[in-house]
Amino acid sequence: MSSESVVADEIEAPADAAVNRRVSRRWLALLGVLLAVAAAYTGGYLTPALRAPGDHSPEAGFARDMSTHHAQAVDMAMMAYPKATLPEVRILAADIAMTQENQIGVMHTWLLNWHDSVNSLDPPMSWMPDGPEALHDGLMPGMATPQEMDKLRNATGKDVDILFCQLMLRHHLGGIHMVDGVLAVSHNQQVRDLATAMKTGQSGEVEVMHHLLDQLGAKPLS
Repeated sequence: MSSESVVADEIEAPADAAVNRRVSRRWLALLGVLLAVAAAYTGGYLTPALRAPGDHSPEAGFARDMSTHHAQAVDMAMMAYPKATLPEVRILAADIAMTQENQIGVMHTWLLNWHDSVNSLDPPMSWMPDGPEALHDGLMPGMATPQEMDKLRNATGKDVDILFCQLMLRHHLGGIHMVDGVLAVSHNQQVRDLATAMKTGQSGEVEVMHHLLDQLGAKPLS
């Protein structure tokens, strides 16, 4: 063997050893990542984020029930908008109709993406621990009765402003109760973000309606 070959072998040997050390370090790093992922799954940190809420989950129940709750608010707002005497009431009605119709669309999209039923045979509010107790004559918290809806539909003049604010104030307070219920049990970030936005928006509108009722010389419903 020539001296050049010996030198070449001596150069390649350390180089091969360095490559082997780098490869070994990469495999060890990859193994560490895999072990960390396995530990996260075992601890339940990743699995909930990757698993869509099921058909009987609090998130699906909230999406269905709040969609129904919102639909009545949209109906009331559309009744009041063309007939209210105060511009502030008309603006409020328009804002509620557009906001809650959009939120219904978001919640229906959740259900479709989760492959859950848009409609369910589950009783209303069954997703909340105290849900059944919150029902009043089968209606979810704050919802108007058919008779109250007819009264708003047939109202004229100042009565439109008063009745709309009274019914919607109670409706919003019931909706906030439902929002608090899902925030207490859900870890789904999409649901928590929308629910928090609902609470913020409706709490502000509650203050507006209290002010409007004072201006109209009326009181909230008991």
